[in-house]
Amino acid sequence: MTFRRACGLSELEEDTPKRVELDGTPVSLVRTEGEVFAIHDICSHANVSLAEGEVDDCHIECWLHGSRFDLRSGKPDALPATRPVPVYPVKIEGDDVLVSVTQES
Repeated sequence: MTFRRACGLSELEEDTPKRVELDGTPVSLVRTEGEVFAIHDICSHANVSLAEGEVDDCHIECWLHGSRFDLRSGKPDALPATRPVPVYPVKIEGDDVLVSVTQES
């Protein structure tokens, strides 16, 4: 698994998604409930950025149609989305937020 620096921890505001691109993959970073989560930034229902949505109770809500995704699993818990979005491993080293978007073989 290869981790890449996504941003500084100090750049993440609580419950405010931040969109980054790592190795060509759009990722939404969220700092909430004392943790940092990385979730694929594109809603599985409509091709829009999840980073433009709101965060509540360890979920991110798509701003367009209201689908909610669990930041821990990527699973939707509100329609119209029915397919999960990928989540990515996160490590914190000092002020660096490191994310792995590579798939293991």
